[in-house]
Amino acid sequence: MAGRGAPLGNRNASKSKPFWHAIDRAIAQEDGKRLRDAAEKLLNFAAAGEEWAIKELGDRLDGKCAQAVVLSGDADAPLTINHKVG
Repeated sequence: MAGRGAPLGNRNASKSKPFWHAIDRAIAQEDGKRLRDAAEKLLNFAAAGEEWAIKELGDRLDGKCAQAVVLSGDADAPLTINHKVG
């Protein structure tokens, strides 16, 4: 099974995330009670059949579904892709 987290060399984790840090501090202040309350509300909405809550719960537990990319255009003007690595 593959490891969790960002792949080696991914520098996104080093970028500043002020909103994430603010939420993390707020959660820590009450030993996570508000986060547990929010999770319980989400579960209650899902159990009551709320479609948005069921979708959100599925996205959080299983991850979001892969999005399809459909390209279309003029057959006489083919798509040009430039990709730079490094």
